[in-house]
Amino acid sequence: MKTYDHIILGTGQATGTLLGRLISTGDSIAVIEKAKVGGSCVNYGCTPTKTLVASARALHLARRGNEFGFETGEIKVDYDVIRERMNSIRNGNSNGMKKWLKTTDNIDFYDTKGVFVENKVLSVGDEQITGKHIYINTGTRPRIPKIDGIDSVDWMDSAKMLDKPALPEHLIILGGGYIGAEYAQIYRRFGSRVTVVQRADQLMPREDKDVAEGIKDILQDEGINIVFGASAKAVIKTNDGIELIVEKDGKEQAIKGSDLLIAIGRLPNSDTIGLENTAIKTNERGYILVDDHCRTGVDGIFALGDINGEGAFTHTSVNDAEIVLDFLFGGERAISKRIPIYGLFTDPPLGRVGMSERQALASGKKVLKATYPLSKIGRAKEMAETKGFAKLLVDAETDLILGGSILGINGDEIINMFAAIMHSGIQCKNYRRVVLVHPTVSELMPWMLDGIKEAMQNVS
Repeated sequence: MKTYDHIILGTGQATGTLLGRLISTGDSIAVIEKAKVGGSCVNYGCTPTKTLVASARALHLARRGNEFGFETGEIKVDYDVIRERMNSIRNGNSNGMKKWLKTTDNIDFYDTKGVFVENKVLSVGDEQITGKHIYINTGTRPRIPKIDGIDSVDWMDSAKMLDKPALPEHLIILGGGYIGAEYAQIYRRFGSRVTVVQRADQLMPREDKDVAEGIKDILQDEGINIVFGASAKAVIKTNDGIELIVEKDGKEQAIKGSDLLIAIGRLPNSDTIGLENTAIKTNERGYILVDDHCRTGVDGIFALGDINGEGAFTHTSVNDAEIVLDFLFGGERAISKRIPIYGLFTDPPLGRVGMSERQALASGKKVLKATYPLSKIGRAKEMAETKGFAKLLVDAETDLILGGSILGINGDEIINMFAAIMHSGIQCKNYRRVVLVHPTVSELMPWMLDGIKEAMQNVS
């Protein structure tokens, strides 16, 4: 049995960060990956979808030429070229990382499935290996609903959607979360009819109602049909597509479409790697239980990225790796010190950091709230990007920011400024004094504090 200093199971975004430090030590390293190298971000998530978002936005702007004083004529979508551009970028990233793994001297790359046969022993193909440190980084997969007829239709998840060679005529999306909202806008802008079926009474139920309503208005303004409060009961294959049967207000109705995209959440891949042969524990949802340093219950085994349930984003996966490296080489990083931050990459995007308004009010703190519509910001007017608003939540006692939401142009970038402010413990009175570049959208963020007032306990 071959012994390594480090074994990494899976090649999601935490893996590259780990290797950036571990390779230079000269330690022996094994990396195991049966699927495409790079994980979901490179192959099915951030990289390909944001490439599509860029194409969709370019098409959308071209159709708005009259607002800026020019005519473009008929806009024709070449989906083959769009997909070629997307595939070139994502495949280049994946293939480049795979080549790096295969050509680095102190890495053995196992292009096969890895399964635990006991604590710290993995089966890889026809052999077994063991390691001083093992890092589980196997991510998640789409959750598929248990509805009648689902096995009889060619449904798509987010990965299969990207591999579909032709544009859907009428795309039905089951699920109104972050993936559903992004795909809905992308394919509507590409020319597809889109219907979103959402079980809850708002999009993205974890968000505050004002944020969800803002996103709903943006999508509906572009002709996306959203059916709220509808539970999927069955799906039927038809001669020209599918028919989704939903129950809404106690009555069943049929929604006819050409294609079905399922986007109702994800499941951890913890049930595919032989954890039953180890002392590693999972919670009731299947996520591996870890401490503040990503350690499992087995000494020397860590769980990083989506599979530990402590974050569901590329940046939290990368931060997990930084936390583990800090633990191994000396440092103070910990999961509990991480401020939640993420983006929804609709157009305009949503940037979110810290607590939502609902969470802040539930914390028992005296919460102050400041809001500012994008329609009052000069730079947004100049760019004809006035949809959305900014919201800041402040602790009345400490004058520190509790959370923020920026739904609007560049919101995904602006939110990083607030993450830095929160991490540095900068009080709002000092942030208000900062001089920022004019004309920008972010320059008005300190000014919104002038209208701050106590948040009311009426957030649904």
